[in-house]
Amino acid sequence: MSKTLVIVESPAKAKSIGKFLGKKYTVKASMGHVRDLPKSQFGVDVEAGFQPKYITIRGKGDTLKELRAAVKKADKILLASDPDREGEAIAWHLQNLLKIEDNEPCRIEFNEITKQAIQNAVKHPRVIDYNRVNAQQARRILDRLVGYNLSPLLWRKVKKGLSAGRVQSVAVRLICEREEEIQAFEPVEYWTLTGNFTKGRSKFEGKLHKYNDQKIEVSNEAQMQEILKALQGVSYIVEKIIRRERTRRPAAPFITSSLQQEAYRKLNFTARKTMVVAQQLYEGLDLGKEGTTGLVSYIRTDSTRVSDTAKEEAKKFITERYGKEFWGGESKEATGQNEKRVQDAHEAIRPTSVFRDPEGIKKYLTPEQYKLYRLIWSRFVASQMSPAIIDTTGVDIKAGEYIFRATGSIVKFPGFMQVYIEDRDDGVKEEMKVLPELTEGEELKLLGLEPRQHFTQPPPRYTDASLIKLLEEKGIGRPSTYAPIVETIKKRGYVVRENKQLYPTELGFLVVELLKEYFSDIIDVEFTADMEKKLDMVEEGDIDWVKVLENFYKPFNETLEKAEEAIGKIEIQDEVTDEICEQCGRNMVIKFGRYGKFLACPGFPDCRNTKPLLEPTGVSCPNCSGDLVLRRSKKGRKFYGCSRYPECEFVTWDLPTNEKCPECGSMMVQKNSKNKQILRCINEECMFKLEAGQVENLKEENAKEFKNENQLSENMP
Repeated sequence: MSKTLVIVESPAKAKSIGKFLGKKYTVKASMGHVRDLPKSQFGVDVEAGFQPKYITIRGKGDTLKELRAAVKKADKILLASDPDREGEAIAWHLQNLLKIEDNEPCRIEFNEITKQAIQNAVKHPRVIDYNRVNAQQARRILDRLVGYNLSPLLWRKVKKGLSAGRVQSVAVRLICEREEEIQAFEPVEYWTLTGNFTKGRSKFEGKLHKYNDQKIEVSNEAQMQEILKALQGVSYIVEKIIRRERTRRPAAPFITSSLQQEAYRKLNFTARKTMVVAQQLYEGLDLGKEGTTGLVSYIRTDSTRVSDTAKEEAKKFITERYGKEFWGGESKEATGQNEKRVQDAHEAIRPTSVFRDPEGIKKYLTPEQYKLYRLIWSRFVASQMSPAIIDTTGVDIKAGEYIFRATGSIVKFPGFMQVYIEDRDDGVKEEMKVLPELTEGEELKLLGLEPRQHFTQPPPRYTDASLIKLLEEKGIGRPSTYAPIVETIKKRGYVVRENKQLYPTELGFLVVELLKEYFSDIIDVEFTADMEKKLDMVEEGDIDWVKVLENFYKPFNETLEKAEEAIGKIEIQDEVTDEICEQCGRNMVIKFGRYGKFLACPGFPDCRNTKPLLEPTGVSCPNCSGDLVLRRSKKGRKFYGCSRYPECEFVTWDLPTNEKCPECGSMMVQKNSKNKQILRCINEECMFKLEAGQVENLKEENAKEFKNENQLSENMP
């Protein structure tokens, strides 16, 4: 009986696929890449047309021995690595090491690990796609040319152990430039005026919108006082009512970048965590009687295309569960901005069967797997549903020469919103506000006017989600690289993550400035994006991969030689603190580590003393006389604890404040809730809450109450 050997990357994948194939098939795992460029040497012969020197990866000897033994027993070999450049390269390396003929149709692909997909794939093997392989080789060698030439330069000129990546350096630059924007930002004052109106039992708001038919902007308190004075005694008349029907369309199903962004916003998953859990869903999980099967399609993709089979299944599911009116119909395929360069073979990330709904398989999944699967499933189902129809109403209220505008909206038909609504980066959610029935010309009762002072805010620091979104928009990196980019720049100490935001370190600033001065192309956003396009052209067979490397390396090498001569030794000045090292008496300095700042003795390596950097909050501990300081857990999470620990063990994850609870007098802490800052009492029996912006109002009310009480007591006999 003939035997076919199928080789995949991972044991989990092998286990899933093995159950779909009969006794004629043996499935083995290569455990990822089996050979690569050596770590200890350059490994690229530039003079010989950038010929790479591949070696077997350390620890893969036994795996290769097992695979070679299996090859001898097989009549046919099928290489089933992932359906992308990386997977094609793994298949090519295996082809070489296992001595499979170049023209042998040994490569199979599938977009999902299901019985139908696997059985169909083994019937249609093809030869290795050398254009894909060359595109991956070109990327790998480009990164080696940059990393193994720039990194030693940084070691000699700045600090031993530094490294510079081709794409990662651009990401650090973007984070540094955003920080510079924030530091240079000068807030501008502006005021808003809200009118609180009533009709019958209904209350609603209107915002000051126009003055003499021109949009109004109020920049200071004096202007606001003039407006308030002008509004004294005026009538508030409904001048115009505008009703519109608005159609809201669903978001496309996930691609890699949008999955990472939405998982960060909705689930608080880092990009790395998202991809780890998504890989588990893709490779397959045991679903009891149903057996082991992949739950989602391939997770590294930038295509929003959906197969006809998946569309038909979604149509059946939606019409059965929600009704025919909820199916989106044969709508035009949603496309992302990068759709022109994606491979047609790729699909969006979707459930392998829409009928496998999250609640039905929840007991077989870990909490993290369930949350991510539910997110993918919901987004896909919503993408195939009909648009939502929202009735909006705009009301202009005339007050003398001023116009207030009130807006309301109500969902007329929920459509896809029945299943899923996409989050926004700024955390703002669309609120449905219902206005009472109004008629033009009627007079409204004013309950009061609320003037508020505001200041413009600087651009926000990048989070994992917003950085990945920017990288995608700029054409930097590819689906398989987004998560590694974020993790690498953190690991190298160029960036730290605090309160979900990415901050550049002093080291990050220094390296970026150095690269901008001497290697402007390497750290240029457009240059890096253009290189990605050239790699895509290699994959398409439109350009020779060696030519791409030649055009890059010659000017890069010339710049490298000039920089070696021009750059002197750069000293990084550590910030000295008043903290004394108890082991040698030196003043300790602030260092940056994987999890942020810490204190270290400058006497290293003679003295290796380190300790946490306790940043004061200016708030006293509610349990003792100590001060509350910022601390970090072993995993880098920030929390606040008493400086007298371990004598006092008070801790809180939320930012402590000097505000006292108006109900019980306990300390209040600040929590960030989407776009709002909430103050919450730490007393679990009280748990009083209010928005941070209401604190000043509360203080004013308390001050008035205190003043009235004093006046009353003075008048008492």
